[in-house]
Amino acid sequence: MSFKKNRAHAKRAPKETKFSQEQDTMAGRIDARLKELGISLSDPVAPAANYVPYVVTGNLVFISGQVPVDGSGLPYVGKVGDTVSQSDAVKAARLCGLNILSALRQACGGDLDKVTRCVKLGGFVNGTPEFDQHPAVINGCSDLMVDVFGEAGKHSRFALGAGNLPFNVAVEIDAVFEIA
Repeated sequence: MSFKKNRAHAKRAPKETKFSQEQDTMAGRIDARLKELGISLSDPVAPAANYVPYVVTGNLVFISGQVPVDGSGLPYVGKVGDTVSQSDAVKAARLCGLNILSALRQACGGDLDKVTRCVKLGGFVNGTPEFDQHPAVINGCSDLMVDVFGEAGKHSRFALGAGNLPFNVAVEIDAVFEIA
C-alpha cells in the first residue's frame, strides 16, 4: 500500500491532553528553548499499524519509530545515495526527531521539562548498498536532541542501513527517554 493511496497515515493523532492557553503562558525551560530555536511542535503522528506512539514504564518513555512525515505528507521518500541526497536525509532525520519530540511531549502530559535524559536513539537509513554514511544522516536527529535538551540530550544510539523502510521513506528513528 502506498502512502499516497492511504493518506490516513499522515493524520495527526488525536490529542490525549488538551494544552490550554494557560499552560502555554506557563511555558517551561524546554518550551522556551524550542521557541528560541524557532521550533513549533505539531500533534503526534497517528500510528500506521497496530501499535501505540509511545509507552511509559517506570521512568522511561519508549517512542515508537518515527518517519519523516509532516503536514504535506512524506517529503523524503527513496534511497539515500540515489534519489535522496545525504543532506536531504539529514533533514529527514531531523524531521523524525521533531516527530519524536511531539510524541514525547504527549507522553509527558505536555511538559517536556519532565525529561531528564535522552537515553538512546535507534536510526535506520534506507540507503543504497554503497551508501555508508548512516551515522552522519542520523546526526540530524542527534543534533536536534542536544540542541533542545543540552547535556541531557546526549545519548547512546545506533545508525544502520536498511534495504527498505515503510512507505519507502529515507529514514526511521525510535527513541528512549528518562523522565522525572
